[in-house]
Amino acid sequence: MNLPKNHSVLLLEDERPAREHLAAAIDIHPQLSLVDAVASCKEAIKALGEHQPDILVSDLGLPDGHGVQVIREAKQLYPNIEILVVTMYADEEHVVEALEAGASGYLLKRQAFETLADAILTVMRGESAISPEVARFLLKRFNLSRQPPEQQVKSPLTAREHDVLKWIAKGYSYDEIADILKMSVNTVRTHIRNVYKKLEVSSRTEAVFEATNLGILDLKAQ
Repeated sequence: MNLPKNHSVLLLEDERPAREHLAAAIDIHPQLSLVDAVASCKEAIKALGEHQPDILVSDLGLPDGHGVQVIREAKQLYPNIEILVVTMYADEEHVVEALEAGASGYLLKRQAFETLADAILTVMRGESAISPEVARFLLKRFNLSRQPPEQQVKSPLTAREHDVLKWIAKGYSYDEIADILKMSVNTVRTHIRNVYKKLEVSSRTEAVFEATNLGILDLKAQ
């Protein structure tokens, strides 16, 4: 029995191939409904006036402006709307500006092409979907404390679970990790589930954050 399409999505992406790919990923998912796919800030603002989407998936670099303008407009119109940025920009200025404007998540395009639907559902659950590369410098920016060596807890992870988490932190997909570590994708998923359980987290980004804070994962050494 198919699940109802219960999350409406507005997509803003100016590059046609990327827009069609992302739109298809949204439209095919049983829990998502694509209300419109537009290519400019002007079209997005018009679409926001015609629809009240649950989530806006937005690029930042657009032909007639900046995606942050649309994010701010969306938040002004619908304070409860969720925003997921999907972009090529991984620099601190773009990330911080988007998050401060109201974005709930920030994915780099190469990851979004594989995990967009899951990321949308993650955001709709009230969690943050953030590419591991982005999480790395957010950790540095906000100076999340790490325990000194003598107080660090013993890692609850097995060597293989640590290996998988290390590649997750670098932004690799499950398929890429399986190829690197010479294991099946299902085995990678099993290791990730075990990591989540042991670290008491529910997402890849949270796993990287928690492992870093505990001293289990050293991002500077990656």
